[in-house]
Amino acid sequence: MSRHLLVIGAQRSGTTYLHSLLDAHPQITMARPARPEPKVFLSPELAALGPEWYRSTYFAHATTELVLGEKSTSYIEAPLAAARAREVLGEVDVVAVLRDPVQRAVSNWRFSTDNGFETRPLEQALRENLDGSSGWDSGATSVSPYAYLERGRYTSYLDAWWAVFHDSVHVVLLPELLDAPTTLGDLYATLGVDPTFRPADRRKIVNQSEEPAPALSQELGALLVDYFAASNAALSRRLGRPLPWFETPIRSRT
Repeated sequence: MSRHLLVIGAQRSGTTYLHSLLDAHPQITMARPARPEPKVFLSPELAALGPEWYRSTYFAHATTELVLGEKSTSYIEAPLAAARAREVLGEVDVVAVLRDPVQRAVSNWRFSTDNGFETRPLEQALRENLDGSSGWDSGATSVSPYAYLERGRYTSYLDAWWAVFHDSVHVVLLPELLDAPTTLGDLYATLGVDPTFRPADRRKIVNQSEEPAPALSQELGALLVDYFAASNAALSRRLGRPLPWFETPIRSRT
């Protein structure tokens, strides 16, 4: 019997890249179609259709793979999705890929701008987000396209997943996935597949904006470092090790 995997986010943290690394493994197959993302466990109505419907709808292509995986980046922000996934699928491996939250915020702004949701300059959008959250059309997107900063307070979202799945929640940090030789193999081993397999081009980044984002001012950069300090510290404690990103904002292309 295949085991199930959910890549839950965080948005703009390399989830599409991770999806490509997982789907490349011959013992893993990811849900099809990949776009739009399945998002089954956001909906009580879809979740109620049960495991057989889930597998036949998204994994009809599966053959002898050991792991059936889904990537839906909205899950990390939906506390009830964890309980629904547990009820439908039972034990699940949950993977969250995270990055420097300042870089993530800039990337989120770039993505929202490219897709027509955002018209404010970067500096204005982030400064206004420091003052509070903006409303959005929930009929157009499943999560806010303007949650640039709160979305980077990772433990506030992951707590609900840890509460349901405990040690089956695996956190991958994007800089290590890109640069640490053992990170990908360790993840494969955790999922119970051959840890020696390597995709042909594991450094290829997909889902990248064509235009670079503007650099942040030094003043705003300092404010953001302070904004994320407590959540970065909480994540570091939870993982039991330092985080690999510097606490200074830099220009981001993704």
